[in-house]
Amino acid sequence: MLLKRFDCLKRARVTKSGLVTGLGFVLLYSVLSVPVARVADRSNRRNILAAGLVVWSVMTCLTGLVTNVWELATTRFLLGAAEAAAIAPSISLVGDMVSGARRPLTLSLLTTGSGLSAILFIPLVAMLAQAYGWRAAFLAAGYAGLVLAALLALTVKEPSRGARGAGARPSVALAETARFLLGSRAYLFTVAGGAFAGVSLYATQVWHPAFLARVHHLDMAQIGWATGALRGIGSIAGAILGGVIAERLGRRDARWRLIVPGLACLLAWPAEALFLMSPNLTLALAGMFGCHLFTAMHFGPIYAVCHSVARRGMSSTATAVFILVANVVGQVVGPLAIGLLNDRGAGLFGAEAIRYSLLVAGASLPIAGALMMLGARSLGADIGRAEP
Repeated sequence: MLLKRFDCLKRARVTKSGLVTGLGFVLLYSVLSVPVARVADRSNRRNILAAGLVVWSVMTCLTGLVTNVWELATTRFLLGAAEAAAIAPSISLVGDMVSGARRPLTLSLLTTGSGLSAILFIPLVAMLAQAYGWRAAFLAAGYAGLVLAALLALTVKEPSRGARGAGARPSVALAETARFLLGSRAYLFTVAGGAFAGVSLYATQVWHPAFLARVHHLDMAQIGWATGALRGIGSIAGAILGGVIAERLGRRDARWRLIVPGLACLLAWPAEALFLMSPNLTLALAGMFGCHLFTAMHFGPIYAVCHSVARRGMSSTATAVFILVANVVGQVVGPLAIGLLNDRGAGLFGAEAIRYSLLVAGASLPIAGALMMLGARSLGADIGRAEP
């Protein structure tokens, strides 16, 4: 009895740590993205990115020096605050460097960074950790970030607001921004679609490794190689493919900039079903690769839509609100729903319950696709509405 109680307490501490360092990080990062974006819509975005990278790097170094879970939680929270300065200002800055027609591919290339890091830097960090310990790995990553922050500040120029031939627009009040974005049907459908896509995205990130362990009986090393390589390569290929298709078709008709990500979400669910239902491991991994490929196709075009339907002085905020809704809904609903469904089905299906739980979560993908395609009907008019 005492051993059982100790085990329960130990699991509770692990759960609390996971909530603080995982869910807490995502929620803080998502919520802070909006006020940081408001600042980015009014001031120098390059400097915001550089400052955020400096704070992120310092917190990464300090993570390598923590001695207890509360110090770890503090560094993770501050990492989340620093990372809030990353995506929305980056998308706004890069989006203003190119025309609207080139924006889907350009922003898709921007989103390949996480996939490249999974392929190139995660193995390097793992080798550092194995050779010198996990603390050295965090310190090395932090020092590298400080170097990149200096390069960013010294080499990147702040572009003019909007690549539409007009000068910078005066800062826009939050109420005016909210009214304008609420008046865009394409933007509202895009945000709703992103929320449903986020449910599946976060569920697969959390539960795919557990599925491979429970159903296909892979060990941790095998799971790491399979998920790392397939996710990294699939996400890079999908992001580039989605950007190329959306850009080329979008030149003929702007609606394709939302139709392409919508179709990609529709195709991701059958790929997820192949991964979950195939008894053959090779076919299952092919399905997982397809799921990551199709899921990644929507990121660049979606960010381009958020930028294009917003007026100058609103683009960072539009992107940040999308990130906030997609991350909060996806992170809270996705993994939690799978856990609840898995617990309910364990008595009937045993270890196979995770298969059917993930299949239910995957049903959010065709809903996301349908919402995006509905938003495409208003996209052309909403882009024109945002023009000066």
